[in-house]
Amino acid sequence: MAQSINVIIADRPYPVQVKSPEHEEMIRKAAADINKKVRFYLEKFPTKGMVEVMTLVALNLGILNCGLQMQVDSAIEDEATLLKELEAYLEKADK
Repeated sequence: MAQSINVIIADRPYPVQVKSPEHEEMIRKAAADINKKVRFYLEKFPTKGMVEVMTLVALNLGILNCGLQMQVDSAIEDEATLLKELEAYLEKADK
């Protein structure tokens, strides 16, 4: 059963529906990470407005997400290669 919680991002509350305690934990960690990045960019670029800061945060998280997806894709390819090698080895061993 979904439950509503409030998370604070850049000093503004946002209601979010959560499905489980694990989902809530993930949402709260994501909000904390966003807030950390917002503070970093506000300190680094004090003359920038919140729109620009949030754009930088979104770009930073997007780059991180793309990097992680590339790692996952590479691991999947490595797994497929290893499985083929293992199957070939096992076929040889059966002969």
